[in-house]
Amino acid sequence: MTIIKINAITVPGDNGDELARRFAARAGAVDDRPGFEGFELLRPTDDRHTWLVVTRWADEDSFRAWVSSPAFGHGHRAEPATEGEPAARPPVGMSSELWSYEIAGGSPA
Repeated sequence: MTIIKINAITVPGDNGDELARRFAARAGAVDDRPGFEGFELLRPTDDRHTWLVVTRWADEDSFRAWVSSPAFGHGHRAEPATEGEPAARPPVGMSSELWSYEIAGGSPA
């Protein structure tokens, strides 16, 4: 049964473009993981500052294996500084919350 994991990330001010850039730089990093079914990064279209990272997994064990993997740790570490910067760049988001869902109904596209 497919499970959906949604990471709701609060992104202050104009940091949304930086969040999108960082996700684009890692595009495809999770695609070959067992049980991975899809990913979307959702940008708010209203006054909200919460971006949604939506992933779909075949089951909870597949998601947990991804979160426990070295690749996950690599992708979620502080981004190193570029030349001329004194330290690593801080996270873009102020906070995040992980939501978990399963599909309870709907219709095909």
